[in-house]
Amino acid sequence: MTELMFAERKERIRALLRQNGRVVAAALASEFKVSEDTIRRDLRELAAAGLCERVYGGALPVSKGSSSLSQRMAVAVDRKRNLAGKAVGFITPRSVVYLDAGSTNLAVAEALGEDLPVTVITNAPAIATALADKLGVETILVGGTIDRMVGGTVGANAIAAMAALRPDLCLIGTCAIDAQGGLSAFGFEDAAFKRFVLSRSRRTMVLATADKFEASAPYAFADAGQYQLLVTERGADASRLATIKDRGCEIVLA
Repeated sequence: MTELMFAERKERIRALLRQNGRVVAAALASEFKVSEDTIRRDLRELAAAGLCERVYGGALPVSKGSSSLSQRMAVAVDRKRNLAGKAVGFITPRSVVYLDAGSTNLAVAEALGEDLPVTVITNAPAIATALADKLGVETILVGGTIDRMVGGTVGANAIAAMAALRPDLCLIGTCAIDAQGGLSAFGFEDAAFKRFVLSRSRRTMVLATADKFEASAPYAFADAGQYQLLVTERGADASRLATIKDRGCEIVLA
C-alpha cells in the first residue's frame, strides 16, 4: 500500500513539475496529507532517478541544459504566455527586435499581433516558423550551426551574421539569474553568442520565470547593469529583484 501511495505521489509531483516549473515541499505535504519529511524523501528518490532537481524547499524540473527546446516548450506554458503578454507591450511598430532562442521568447513570437509592422531577427527556426504567417512581421533568420539543446544557431557563423545587424530591442534568454543579477547559460557557445548579440543591441529585455532565480549555469554572459528591462513573476526572489533594480533595470511583474 505504501509503495502504491508513493507511486501515485510520484506521478502527481512529476505532473506539477511539468505544469508549474517547480514544486514546494510544504505545499505537497499539505496536498498529500503526509509529513514534509515524507515529501523530502520522495523528492530525494525522484532526484536520484534523474526525474527532478532538488532545491531548498522543494524541487525543479531536471536541468534545462539537458532538455531540448521542444521539451521546454511543454513546461509552465501558461506562465510563459503571461510573461510574453507583458513583453509585447514594449515592442513598438517599425522597430527591429531580436528574439533569442527559447521557449519563453517563442511565446512572445506567438503573442505578436498579426499586423504589427516590425522586423524580427532570431536564431531559432521555431520562432521564425511561428512568425511566418504574421503579415506585418518581416523575419530574419540568423544562419549557422543549430544547437539542439538551445534550439537555435550559435557559433562563429551566427556571430558573423549578427555583426551586420543592430536591433533596437533584444529579448535575450537566460538559463539562470545569480544573486547579483548576472545572467548565465548552460552552453559555452550559446553564452558567447548571447554576449555578442547584447553588444549589438540598443536595449535589452530579459523574460524569466521565478525558477530562474533558483537555478545556476556555468557560463556567464551579462551582468545586471547590461540589461534594461526584466519581466518576471511576482514570486521571484525579492532580494535579487532589489539588487537588479539598484543597477538601473526596470522590473515588470507579470
